[in-house]
Amino acid sequence: MRTIPAAKITETVARLCQQANYFLPRDVQEALSKAFDKEEAPRAREILTQISDNARVARERSIALCQDTGIAEVFVNVGQDVHIEGDVLADAVNKGVALGYTHGYLRTSIVADPLERVNTNDNTPAQITVTMVPGDQLEITVLPKGGGTENASALRMFSPSTEWSDIVEFVLETVREKGINSCPPLIVGVGIGGSFTSVAKVAKTALLREVGSVASDNAYAAREKELLDAINALGIGPMGLGGRTTALAVHIEHAPCHIACLPVAVAMHCHVMRRMTESI
Repeated sequence: MRTIPAAKITETVARLCQQANYFLPRDVQEALSKAFDKEEAPRAREILTQISDNARVARERSIALCQDTGIAEVFVNVGQDVHIEGDVLADAVNKGVALGYTHGYLRTSIVADPLERVNTNDNTPAQITVTMVPGDQLEITVLPKGGGTENASALRMFSPSTEWSDIVEFVLETVREKGINSCPPLIVGVGIGGSFTSVAKVAKTALLREVGSVASDNAYAAREKELLDAINALGIGPMGLGGRTTALAVHIEHAPCHIACLPVAVAMHCHVMRRMTESI
C-alpha cells in the first residue's frame, strides 16, 4: 500500500489546470501542421496559420489558448494499492481546480445552480471521473471543456436493428448542425454502447486519445476513417469558413450494452484540444 497526501493531488491538479490551458499538446500541433499541408483553400490555410500562431503566443507567454477556459473535466485513474491521506479525493481535486484557475488568471465559468446562474468564482466543482486500476500510482488528466463544444454534444438511443449507416448520418447531422459553433477543425469523439448514463462518458473519453491515433480494433479503425472522410467532405472547414479540414480526427470508443439498446453519443472538441496528464 502506497500513501499519497491529498495536498500532492491538489498541487498537481492546480498545475495541470494551468498547463492544459496554456500549452497545446504536441500531437495536436502536428495534426494542425499536417492539415495545413493538405489544405488547398487560401482562407483555410490562413486560419490554420493563425491557430498555430495563437498556440505559439500562448505557450511563450503562459496565457490561455482561448478565453473560454472551460469546465474542468478531471479523469483520475486510482491504483488499487493507493491510500489517499487527508482530504477525500473529490475535495483534493476541487481545491486544485480552484487554485489553478484563480492563481492562473483563468476565466471561471461554473455556476452553482443551473437556473439561478450565480458564478462560483473558482471554476468548481469539477467534473470528476474515477477509475480503479491495478498498481500504486495515481494518474490525473485535466481536460478543460469549453461551453461551445459542450453545447454541440448529442446523444441518441437507437434500436439494436439500427444500421451503421444510420449512426454515420447521426454523427454527420450533429457536425452539420453544431460543428460550426465548435471552432473547427474538430476532434470528434463517438461513444457507442453502454447505457444512457455512461455513453456520454464513453464519447468524452475518446477525446483523451492521441489525436489521429487508430482504434485497436480493425473494424472500428475503418469506421473512424470513414467518419473522418465523410465529415471533411462536408466542406465546413477551419472556423466554418470552408475548406477540406473540418475535423482533425474521429475517435470511436465502444462498450457492452443491453440487448434491447444501442446508445450513441457524440462529444466534440475544438482545435484547441487541451489536455494534460501526470502520474503521482
